[in-house]
Formats: sequence, C-alpha cells, structure tokens
Amino acid sequence: MRSIWKGAISFGLVTIPVKLYSATEQRDVAFHQVHREDGGRIKYKRVCTIDGEEVPYSDIAKGYELPSGEMVILTDEDFADLPLSSSRRIDVLQFVEREEVDPIYFAKSYYLEPDAQGAKPYVLLRDALESSGQVAIVKVALRQRESLATLRVSEGVFVLETMLWPDEVRTPDFPFLEEDIEVRKQELSMATSLIESMEGDFDPGEYKDAYREALQAVIDAKVEGREVARPAEEGEEEPAADLLSALRASVEAAKKSRGEKSGKAASGKGAPAKKPAARKTAASKSGEKKEPAKSRGRKSA
Repeated sequence: MRSIWKGAISFGLVTIPVKLYSATEQRDVAFHQVHREDGGRIKYKRVCTIDGEEVPYSDIAKGYELPSGEMVILTDEDFADLPLSSSRRIDVLQFVEREEVDPIYFAKSYYLEPDAQGAKPYVLLRDALESSGQVAIVKVALRQRESLATLRVSEGVFVLETMLWPDEVRTPDFPFLEEDIEVRKQELSMATSLIESMEGDFDPGEYKDAYREALQAVIDAKVEGREVARPAEEGEEEPAADLLSALRASVEAAKKSRGEKSGKAASGKGAPAKKPAARKTAASKSGEKKEPAKSRGRKSA
C-alpha cells in the first residue's frame, strides 16, 4: 500500500505522527467506452456551450449555478481564503460509546500507520482506546474537505472512518410509517423464529461477488475464443398462500440448510481449509504460543 496523506493525531498535548492509507478498494470489472465497429476508444472534448470552442484545462474554473441560471465563477484565490485547516492534524474532540454512532454516518475507511518516532504513543493510545471499548470522535481535513470521523482499533491498528455531516443524511419520510399496520402475535413469533434459525457468526470469507465472477468468466471466454457458458436459470418458487405460511416454510428451509452445513462441517467437507493455516502462519510469525480465542478477539474491536 502507498500512503496518501501524512499528518498527526492530536490528543491533548500528545502528537502522534501518522501516515494514512485507503483501507478498502473496489474490485469492479472496469470498462471503456469504445466504437463497436473497430474497438477504438471514445474520447470527449471540453467544449464551451457559448462559443463552441474547445477549452484547455488552464482556462477551466469552478462555477456555481444560481436558481436564475446565472453562474458564479470561483477562482483559486476564493478557495485559498476559506477556513479549511491546513495543519494536517487529526484532532481528537471526545470519546463516545461505539453504539452511539449510527453506521449510516460512515463514508470511507482509512488505516493509520505511525511514523518511527510515533510508535510508542500510538501503541499507548491504541491500547487505552481498545480497553475502554469506546471510539474517538475526531475532525480532519482531507482532499479539500473538512470531515468529522471516528477513530477505532481493528487488527492492532487505528482505523479512521470519515463521516457524513448530519444535514447530509436524509430523513426516511415514507407514507407507510403513518399507517396503523396490524401484526398478529403468531406472525411476530414465527418471524422471530426465522431470525433465530438463521443466526450465526459473520465470516465475510463465506460470501463472494457471483456477478463479478460470472462477468470475468465471460471476458476470459471471449479472450480464449470459447463459447460462453450460461448459468442454469433458477426455477420459480410457488407463491405462499399467506404471510404466516411463508414464514413457516422459511423457518423449515433455514433449519434444513443449517443441518446440511453442520453435516458437512462434521465430516470435514465444505469446511474452509484456509483458516487453520492462516492462524498457524500468524502464530509462527509472532513466535508465540497460540492464544486462546478470548485474547485473539481483542484485536477485532
């Protein structure tokens, strides 16, 4: 990974120099717009709608359109005068319980790595924050934008989660919220049973992007000159007579599915083979004895 920003965590009178890295990446299959006849790339010209002339980058400015249609043109000097912090600091404002921050506010995740001289205060703050079970609310300026963010610990490093401002989160205003919809006790009980029958530990490795894999297979087949294999279509399910019947059938299907998975796990078939190897590798790297599950869970806070 390559760092995209350098700055410091400012915590009281303590300053911890850090480097910032993007924690996530999109794995979409990228396409270009091309001419169907010869595969030539399609390019666009920056043309002024008033005089029809092509405009070079050096002559392009930012404009804000008023409701009247008039355009307010902003210059680099206008942006330079704005009160955007240029101190490259991550200012700790307060500490709160994790449950108090609704995930709807989260925008993007970043990892923070300490500089060599900041490793000790970094580890000190990391361990203190992790043991408290809280997250830090911070303010940071990134990419010409000031953001609120949370600072939490995951896998032994700080994760900075930039947040949306409150006025950027829409209020759910839907007509059904005003309706008096009656839910029968038996239906609620059956829905609860369905939830319980589908409970389990979240392992993101169990899931995959089936659409992206199928799309990549189509591209590979075209490259190799093979016929594209089309997946079999799923049969249509019979509609349930009523909501209660649908819930009851869903509970039975979930129990059956769980029973099949348990059978596979017991026989050693279908169980992920990579997990034990990964743990063994991690243990051998650290040179320590394998830790009990409780202490390993500390790093995933």
